[in-house]
Amino acid sequence: MALLELQQLSHAYGEHTVVDGLSLALAPGTIGCLLGPSGCGKTTVLRCIAGFERPNAGVIRVGGEVVSSSSGHLPAERRRIGMVFQNYSLFPHLSAAANIAFGLQAMPPAARKARVEALLALVGLPSQADKYPHELSGGQQQRVALARALGPRPRLLLLDEPFSSLDVDLRERLAAEVGAILRAEGTTAVLVTHDQHEAFAMADQVGVMHQGRIQQWDTPYNLYHRPANRFVADFVGQGAFVPGRVLAGGAIGIELGELRNTGPGGAAPWRSGDSVTVLLRPDDVVHDDASPVKAEVVAKAFRGAEFLYTLRLASGQEVLSLVPSHHDHAQGEHIGIRLDVDHVVAFPC
Repeated sequence: MALLELQQLSHAYGEHTVVDGLSLALAPGTIGCLLGPSGCGKTTVLRCIAGFERPNAGVIRVGGEVVSSSSGHLPAERRRIGMVFQNYSLFPHLSAAANIAFGLQAMPPAARKARVEALLALVGLPSQADKYPHELSGGQQQRVALARALGPRPRLLLLDEPFSSLDVDLRERLAAEVGAILRAEGTTAVLVTHDQHEAFAMADQVGVMHQGRIQQWDTPYNLYHRPANRFVADFVGQGAFVPGRVLAGGAIGIELGELRNTGPGGAAPWRSGDSVTVLLRPDDVVHDDASPVKAEVVAKAFRGAEFLYTLRLASGQEVLSLVPSHHDHAQGEHIGIRLDVDHVVAFPC
C-alpha cells in the first residue's frame, strides 16, 4: 500500500489554476521528488499535502487515511507530517540540541535526551549540540533542521527547496547525505526542487512537473534515458536535438549515421519516411581520433575529469560531447567523433 496517494489533485488561486488533476503514489520508505521550473505548481502540491492549503478538488491519503477531500480537511497539526523549510526556521536563541528537542516535549526527559543524542549522531553533529544557529554553517543548520523534523518520527517528511540557499558545490553532496539519513530512519519523504542534481542525488522517484501536471513520474535513470515527451527531454540533463528521418526497417538516419529506433518513448515504431527530432546526450557522442567524421570545437567547459565540448557538424548543427580531460582541444580544432547510442529518443517534428 502506498504511504502517500494523491488522486486528481487540483488547486487554483482565483482564476489561475496552479495544480491540474495531479496524481501520484509513493511507497513507504521511498523518497520522491517534484522537480520543475518556478511556477509549475510543485510547492503548492507540497502545501496541500502538509495541510497549509485546501485543494479545490481531489483526494490526499497519508498512510491510508484521507487527510483531504471534498468532504473534509484534516488540519496540518493533526497530519503527523514533518516539514523542512528553505530557510531552516531554527530558533536563534536555542542551541542545536534544544532546537531538536523542541518538538519532543511530550516525551519523558530521559527519552527526550536519548532521542536528541541519537538524532545528532544520525546527522553527523554529535559535537555541535551546544552550538547556536549563528555558530553553525549553512549545511550544519540544515542538518539540525532535518533532525528536528525527524524527532517526532513523522509518518511523512516534506522538504521545500531545502538546499537552495547553500553553495552550489554543497547542494548535491548534502542532498545525497540527507537521502542516506532518511533511508537510515526509514522515512518516507517528498522533496521539492528546481535543481535536477539535487533530485537525482536524493530521490528514488522523480516527477517532472510542467503547468500543474506531472509529465513523467519515474526513476532518475529513466527520466534521463527514456523521457516521455519533449519537455522532459529538454528539462532533464543536457543534450542537442537534431533532425532525423525514419528509414526502411525502422532505423533513423541523422547526419552522424543511423540509429536503431525503438519508437517514441521506447514503444511503437515510426513509419518509414517520418521526419523526427532526435535527442543526443553528451555521452552519445564519443571522441574518436580514428573516426572519419569530424566536428569543429566551438566551445568547451572544463569539469575536472571531463570537458563538455560543443561541436559544430559540417551542416552547422551543434551537438555536445563529454570527453576525458586529457583530450584538451582548442576552439576551432576539428576532432573525430562517432555515435554510441544505447537509448534512441525521438519525437515528432
